[in-house]
Amino acid sequence: MIPWTVLDSAALPDGSGDLRLKQRGSEFSIMLGSNELMNSRLSGSEEALAKLACERLGPSARVRMLIGGLGMGFTLRAALTHLPPGAEIDVAELIPAVVDWARGPMAPVFAGCLDDPRVQVSVADVAEVIAEYKGRYDAILLDVDNGPEGLTVAGNDRLYGAAGLQTAKAALRPGGILAVWSSGPDHGFTRRLKGAGFATEEVTARARRTGGGARHVIWLARRG
Repeated sequence: MIPWTVLDSAALPDGSGDLRLKQRGSEFSIMLGSNELMNSRLSGSEEALAKLACERLGPSARVRMLIGGLGMGFTLRAALTHLPPGAEIDVAELIPAVVDWARGPMAPVFAGCLDDPRVQVSVADVAEVIAEYKGRYDAILLDVDNGPEGLTVAGNDRLYGAAGLQTAKAALRPGGILAVWSSGPDHGFTRRLKGAGFATEEVTARARRTGGGARHVIWLARRG
């Protein structure tokens, strides 16, 4: 068994802990304490987040999408697969080191997707990006923290509360999709989405591409 090697660490913005990037052979893991947030072998549900959102948008030559959370790039790569050449994808990542890791040790995982002309990556709080624009996006995809319940950054809660959902709704074009990934179900969040006026669908996706692993949850909420 090849042992894990810690490649780098990065402090969370609120000072509550450190992310650690680990490698074992060709496998990468991002950890917070004893919790594994991401693993390069488990990409199924993150890819489903983009695939399901793109399917519900339907064919369009000029889709503009915002992805909150770069992670290991699985959602971004899947979006690039399903979106046409004229699409634009803004990616907002809160932690600068995650972007550095994507361009450095994890470059093989990202497979050049950050250099795609459709992609613009910024080190930014996705909540602030959402609040900055009105009617800008056809889709907003959130893979931030462990979902609405949070785990790493307490400030992420403002994305998923009633006020945050109204802000996201305002940033979407009519018919736009808010897609949210979560490590598990959250009935309170489903109620908040519906209370915000979204037509809401809840889908279960498995962690592994082959259909195995943990069951994660994706909400697909359409603005009327």
